[in-house]
Amino acid sequence: MEPLHARYPFLARSREAVEAAAVDLGEVVATDEAVTARALERVESAITDGTVGEPHRRTRVELLSYPVARVLVSLVDVHICTRKYAQAEAEAAYERFTEEFATTTELKSTQRETLDRAELLAEFDLASAVRQRGDGFRVEVGAYLDLAADQRGDSWRLVNRPLSDGEVRVTAEELNVLLKQAIRHRVTDGLPFNVPDAIADELTDEVDRLEEVLSELELTREIDTVVPELFPPCMKALLDQVQKGEHLEHHSRFAIAAFLTGIGMTTDEIVDLFQVNPGFGEEATRYQVDHIRGETSPTEYSTPACSTMQSYGDCVNKDDLCETISHPMGYYEQKLDDTDEEELVDWREDGEEADA
Repeated sequence: MEPLHARYPFLARSREAVEAAAVDLGEVVATDEAVTARALERVESAITDGTVGEPHRRTRVELLSYPVARVLVSLVDVHICTRKYAQAEAEAAYERFTEEFATTTELKSTQRETLDRAELLAEFDLASAVRQRGDGFRVEVGAYLDLAADQRGDSWRLVNRPLSDGEVRVTAEELNVLLKQAIRHRVTDGLPFNVPDAIADELTDEVDRLEEVLSELELTREIDTVVPELFPPCMKALLDQVQKGEHLEHHSRFAIAAFLTGIGMTTDEIVDLFQVNPGFGEEATRYQVDHIRGETSPTEYSTPACSTMQSYGDCVNKDDLCETISHPMGYYEQKLDDTDEEELVDWREDGEEADA
């Protein structure tokens, strides 16, 4: 097991190093607390701050923590946990390989073994799909579409890219971003998987910890998209009650207001929505929404977790996806992820078009 394997545990040769050492994962989780603790740190840090934490000083511990982290993600089996974990692993690798790509050949000869771009391209069967031209690169259109599919921003859309002879021109930095995406795909591949009971039993405390973290935190990227048909059933029901002018208990009003704030609606937009509600008072409603938003309070309040929604009786009309998530924002984010961006019609934009 070499330091390079620990820095890039998703590489085929890193996996081969673990196999060559005849590592028994069941024995590792039962006897090596350092590996288990580092694996828990990888996943928990991914959830809470988008990183995989600080690498362990021992190469063996750092490398073996990767397969154990994948086991933990599989046992938790929540979409947002899987997604954030894969993103964090890819981001950590991206920071490392971009630094190593920038290291000169002379410096490399005196330092630890490093990874170069040609090796990373070969790892993902992209060597023949990417050609260097001057300061930039050309990527075969099929490979480009696969790796650019999840990138945000119009600049990544094929229609906005220079294309010739079936190849897309990209800069070195853009190619690095595409390689980061290839790593994310690699990490995600196969997750979640079935974990033997003997291993799962050894990781009960770690899984409980991760589920606690998932239930307490708002696990979403910054969202500014309002698509009511993708709302979780609980929020659809509350929104329907608001629009029908039905009375909502305080906890229900708080939940829907916090959710709408969390997905990017302004105070004015939420106040307008509540105008049809019995006993509506603009000043009181505006104060409550601003309080939730943190503008008139020291705390920015999050949407209640599913467990809280259940305790107040606001968890209704559960569907299959509800069984796999622990937070309404997590439900909405997965729905957004699973829907083609071109099919997403923001409720506010739709209203503006209708007015026009």
